[in-house]
Amino acid sequence: MDPELAATRSNASTSSSSSSSFHEPADEEKDLDGHRPSYHEMRQTYSRSSRSISLHQSQYEGISTGIARPLTRTLSRRETVLSRIRSRPSVAPFSHPLANEKTANDVIVDFEGPDDPYRPINWPMRKKVITTMLYGLCTMSATWASSSYSAGTRQVAHHFHVGEQVAVLGTTLFLFGFGVGPLLWAPLSEVYGRRVAVMVPLFVAVCFSFASAVAKDIQTLMITRFFGAFFASAPVTNTGGVLGDMFAPDLRGIALAGYAMAVVGGPAIGPIVSAAFVAQPSLGWRWTEYFTGILQAAVLLIAVLFIDETYPPKLLVYKARRLRHETGNWALHAKFEEWDVSVPELARKFLVRPIQLLLTPICFLVALYASFCYGILYMQLGGVPIIFAQIRGWHPFVATLPFLSVFIGASIGAALNVYNQHLYNAHYHAAGDRAVPEKRLPPMMLGSVLFSAGQFLMGWTAAPNYHWILPCIGLVLLGTGFFTIFQAALNYLVDTFTLYAASAVAANTFLRSCFAGAFPLVVAPLYGNLGTGVACSITGGFAALLIPVPFVFYAFGRRIRAGSKWSRDSVF
Repeated sequence: MDPELAATRSNASTSSSSSSSFHEPADEEKDLDGHRPSYHEMRQTYSRSSRSISLHQSQYEGISTGIARPLTRTLSRRETVLSRIRSRPSVAPFSHPLANEKTANDVIVDFEGPDDPYRPINWPMRKKVITTMLYGLCTMSATWASSSYSAGTRQVAHHFHVGEQVAVLGTTLFLFGFGVGPLLWAPLSEVYGRRVAVMVPLFVAVCFSFASAVAKDIQTLMITRFFGAFFASAPVTNTGGVLGDMFAPDLRGIALAGYAMAVVGGPAIGPIVSAAFVAQPSLGWRWTEYFTGILQAAVLLIAVLFIDETYPPKLLVYKARRLRHETGNWALHAKFEEWDVSVPELARKFLVRPIQLLLTPICFLVALYASFCYGILYMQLGGVPIIFAQIRGWHPFVATLPFLSVFIGASIGAALNVYNQHLYNAHYHAAGDRAVPEKRLPPMMLGSVLFSAGQFLMGWTAAPNYHWILPCIGLVLLGTGFFTIFQAALNYLVDTFTLYAASAVAANTFLRSCFAGAFPLVVAPLYGNLGTGVACSITGGFAALLIPVPFVFYAFGRRIRAGSKWSRDSVF
């Protein structure tokens, strides 16, 4: 055997035995200065060096080991350097002479009394109306995107060589994205304010709308539709909070009526405009997405220029920052700045608590009813073309015009809710300016009957031997019922779960998006296999089963609220 190789093996054996017999010195603690490697690191390095030598011995067996030994020494030196870099000097706990003193109240920045014009609730009515309209436009641009795609479903299926049911997934995934998005945007609005939590996601949604327009395969289209909805759900989620920032309960119902019109306006008008693009051979389904992106971009530009922050805690942060720079008193701060944002706390509020609220009878039944109605509304994206294009033989563009009936019905529902708001205000002031949740329900009681009746009328008059106005009247009744149920349910949840209103709205938003995403998938098989009469009787029958919900809560709601820890604060 080569003497040099034997010497190397002997050295490796010695190193191994030295490593195994390497004992920690008794005074090792006092030798640590934060820069030299610790005993543990030295032992690891020593062991790795020994293994490295063994590796080179097996690799260079029969070859002169003059190459292996320098490489081994290099690895050992490198590991020692890394171990020194990883070492950190011990740092004493931070301290300050005033660390044990509590913050004095006189350095907390707050509003200058309840009538402070800086508070959004005291803004001029003109500014409130403009802000409401702009957020409504942002919401409408999002719901527009949810429905505009439906007009080009058949072209999408033909273009990508897939079935129409697969193409409908573009609508379904969008609505599922609507359900997932609020779980993120709602808590972010309470950390960074309403404006940032709406404008930034809406910008990303614009990008995904254009990405959908240029999609090269069906997979890309489905993915961009989902994420477009995920980001576009921000205004749908946070607009309710904006209105709560600006309006007292005696006016909030009217403001929410405008917001709800924006929610309905997108699904009602979007398919009509998109059908005009689809009908033009030079444009086609891609322009439904191009136009959606252009619309969202235009609305976003206007909103960025004219919308101000409305979240009161965030406004106080801005006020404190300005005062610090103007006065030089760096102790001034808002109470909100003392909040250490906790992910578990946000998760509990917007993930865990909504599930807990859904286990209560009020939140479960009201959210279920509103979600069912929302699903039926999106079901008409496929139902109306079947009735008027396939059964009655109308031109595809003309067959989308009955969606205007839904919008007319929603307008009637908005008028009913505005009228009820005046009646509600009398009870609100009589109760000492405290919310009276059950007085929100009369429009819902009327709407529940109209919603069910509209589906029966639409289904059984779909045949060509009936005048076309009859199914359109059914759609008007459906739109009126949907609007009154949708808005009354939202108001009732907010008034009932006062301290936990955000969680209740999050539960409602998630559940309704799940319903809305699933229903468009079943409309074609349901109408095709059973006929419109039987199919609408099934959905109308389920709606009829839910009619007692508002009546029961109107009669026994106060007693039920008093029995739950989540809604007990709304009882007086």
